[in-house]
Amino acid sequence: MSDSKTAMIAGVGPGLGASLARRFAKEGCRVALLARSGEVIEALSAELRRNGAQAAAVRTDLTEESQVRRAFEAVRSQLGPVDILVNHASGAGPSNRGALDTSPADFERAWRGSAWGALLCCQQAFPDMLKRGGGTILFTGATSSVRGSALAFSSAKFAVRGLAQALAREWWPRGIHVAHVVIDGIIGSAGLPGAGDEPLLDPDAIAATYWSLVTQDKSAWSLEVDVRPSREAFFE
Repeated sequence: MSDSKTAMIAGVGPGLGASLARRFAKEGCRVALLARSGEVIEALSAELRRNGAQAAAVRTDLTEESQVRRAFEAVRSQLGPVDILVNHASGAGPSNRGALDTSPADFERAWRGSAWGALLCCQQAFPDMLKRGGGTILFTGATSSVRGSALAFSSAKFAVRGLAQALAREWWPRGIHVAHVVIDGIIGSAGLPGAGDEPLLDPDAIAATYWSLVTQDKSAWSLEVDVRPSREAFFE
């Protein structure tokens, strides 16, 4: 393998996940794409390879420990050890149900799709990074990471934020940068910063922020970054 880094995006869709993949490939990374459905990641992987990048798509249910383990084994075999991990999956759950209408199964599904899956990926990534002398683990958060709204989704996102903070305390001293990104707003289509009266986040611009975290100097690491469009109302 060359000196370039292997970046894994766990939970890839056609929006921000795709923008992250393209940005990391543009920066010379080998890119691994994980998702439960293979259609998007297989098409995106083919696109990246056509543009000269090394890429692999691995269908994975991130809530299943055995599947996560096999996915990392496949990525190591095809692209090498993981240097960068983006925990991007989101267990949404029902958005408009209160406590009495949210089933335990829906609540658990949201938590497993976010915090549980992220922990499984981190447990696989940390040994790779330790052997290589460091690495970066990023978590995708949301407005609901800091202000509760939808019960199941907000609880899951609060859990992800707490997980990121706890892991940062443990792994920063060992050379692994753990950071959490709060995406406070609605993500639009790539290249479209806004439409009408609704301010939208450009996913390509967000991806640039993620890459800036990967390249930060150890003397000034960020633990959390909040991104929002310039016309977004604060704390509403």
